[in-house]
Amino acid sequence: MALPRERLDTEAVQLHGQPTPAQQAILSPGALAFLADLHRRFDARRRELLAARSERRARWDAGELPDFRADTAAIRESEWTVGPIPPALRDRRVEITGPVERKMIINALNSGAKVFMADFEDSSAPSLANQLEGQVNLRDAVAGTLDYTSPEGKQYRVNENPAVLVVRPRGWHLPERHVTVDGETMAGALVDFGLYAFHNARALHRRDRGPYFYLPKLESMEEAALWDDVMAHAETELDIPPGSMKVTVLIETLPAAFQMHEILHALQSRAVGLNCGRWDYIFSYLKTLRGHRDRLLPERGQVLMTVPFLKAYSELLIQTCHHRGAFAMGGMAAQIPIKGDDAANEAALAKVRADKLREVKAGHDGTWVAHPALVAVAQAVFDEYMPEPNQRDVERLDVRVGREQLLAPCPGTVTRAGFDNNVEVCLRYTAAWLDGLGCVPIHNLMEDAATAEIARAQLWQWLHHGGLEFPDHAPIDFALFDHALTVHTSRLRDSAHPGAARADDAAALIRQLIHADTLADFLTLPAYDQLA
Repeated sequence: MALPRERLDTEAVQLHGQPTPAQQAILSPGALAFLADLHRRFDARRRELLAARSERRARWDAGELPDFRADTAAIRESEWTVGPIPPALRDRRVEITGPVERKMIINALNSGAKVFMADFEDSSAPSLANQLEGQVNLRDAVAGTLDYTSPEGKQYRVNENPAVLVVRPRGWHLPERHVTVDGETMAGALVDFGLYAFHNARALHRRDRGPYFYLPKLESMEEAALWDDVMAHAETELDIPPGSMKVTVLIETLPAAFQMHEILHALQSRAVGLNCGRWDYIFSYLKTLRGHRDRLLPERGQVLMTVPFLKAYSELLIQTCHHRGAFAMGGMAAQIPIKGDDAANEAALAKVRADKLREVKAGHDGTWVAHPALVAVAQAVFDEYMPEPNQRDVERLDVRVGREQLLAPCPGTVTRAGFDNNVEVCLRYTAAWLDGLGCVPIHNLMEDAATAEIARAQLWQWLHHGGLEFPDHAPIDFALFDHALTVHTSRLRDSAHPGAARADDAAALIRQLIHADTLADFLTLPAYDQLA
C-alpha cells in the first residue's frame, strides 16, 4: 500500500524560484514528496547511464563506429511482441506537437489531429515559469476546465472530442535547477513526469487515457528500462494498475537506431510504438560521428529523408515496429503556412504532401505536423493510402539494413546560402530560447532545439575539420563564420524578431561553442545557465 503523500518527508525538497499562487498548487506537499521519492530511488542510476554515454562517445571520437550489440542478439532474434495497444492509440494517423502554452494547447487539442504531444522538451524553454505554467495548463486540460482569453478578448475553449493527450518530458540529460532534493539538482525528466503523473494519472486512467508519454533522447535499452522502472513505481504509488502508463519512444539518436528491438523489449508491457524523430536524429548522427571526416553531412536542406542513411533508418524502424506489433510513427513536417504569398504557400504544402506520401507508402502508421493548418493536409494523404486505423500488417520483409546502411555517408555540398542560414537559425533560435521561447518561426519553418542543434553541429564540423570549400572554391573558415555571426547579430538586435533583446548574449554563446575544440553535447545545457 502506498504511503499517503502528506506523511512523507518534504523538508529536503527545495524550490529555487517564485511560483505564482496558481503554480504553487502544482507544488503541493504531496507532489513534492513524490518528486523526492523519484529522485532518491532513480537519480543515481540516471547519472550512471549518462556516464556510460560519455564513455561510448569517447570511443567513437577515438575512431570506433556504432554497431548492433552482440550481447543482446537473443532479443533481436527471438519472437515476442509488445503488449496490447489501448483503443485510444490505435489510430494515430496525424499527431500535432507543440509547447505547453495555454492557447497553443487548446488549438492543438482542437486541431483535428488524433493525438497532441504536449512538449516539455525541444519546443519549450525550461524556465521555472514555463514548466510550472505548463503543468497548470495540462492539469486544467485533463480536468476539462482549460480556457483562455486573449488580450483582445477572444475566447478559446477545448471542443468536444479533442485529440488524445500525450506528454513528452525532458530527456535524461537535462537538469531542473529550480528543484533540489537533499541538496542535489533534480532531473528535468523526473520533475516533468512526476508532476504530471501525480496530478493527472488517476483521472486519465479512469477515462482510459493512460496516462500516455513520448520518451525523448534515449540512447540505450538500459535508459529505456530506467523509464520502465520509474513508471512501474509511479503506478504503485499512485494506485493505478500496472502497465497503465503507455509510451512511444522517439528514435532520435543514432545509438538508439542500433537498439530498436532492445528498447521495445525493455518497455515491452507499456510500449506502443517508435517514432522517427528525424531532426534530432540528424543532429545525433552529426554529434556521434563528429570526429569522422568521411561522415560529414552537406547543408541541412540537402539532408532529406530520401538520402540513404535516413531512408535506412526509417525503413528499419517500420520493419522493427511491425514485427513486434508496435506502431511506426513518421516524422515532423516543420513547414508553417505562408501568408500573403499563395504560390510560396502551395509550394510548401506540396513538400508536406510529398513527405507524407513517402511515409504512408513506406508503411508508417501516422505522422507529425507542427501547425494546425497542416493537419488536414497530412490526414488527406493518410486517409487515401491508409483506410484502416493503422498498417501494422505491412511487415517490410524486403528491408535489409545493417551497420553500413545506417552510417552511410551523404553526398552533397555546402553553399554560401546554406552556411549563412545555419548561422542565422542558430543565433535567432538561441536568442529566443534565452528569452523563454522554445519554438520559433524562421523563414516559414517552425524551428525548435533539434533544428538549431543541426545548424550548430554542422557549423562546428565544417569549420573544425578544415579544408572545406564552397562550390565556387572559396574556403569555409572561422573568419567567414565570425563575420556572418556579427552581421546577423546586428540584424537581430535591431529587429522585432523573438529574442532580439538577447541577441548579444546568444552570439557570445554561439561563438564560444563553435570555436571550442570539442563539440558540446547539447546547446541547451550551457544556455540553461543564462535562461531568463
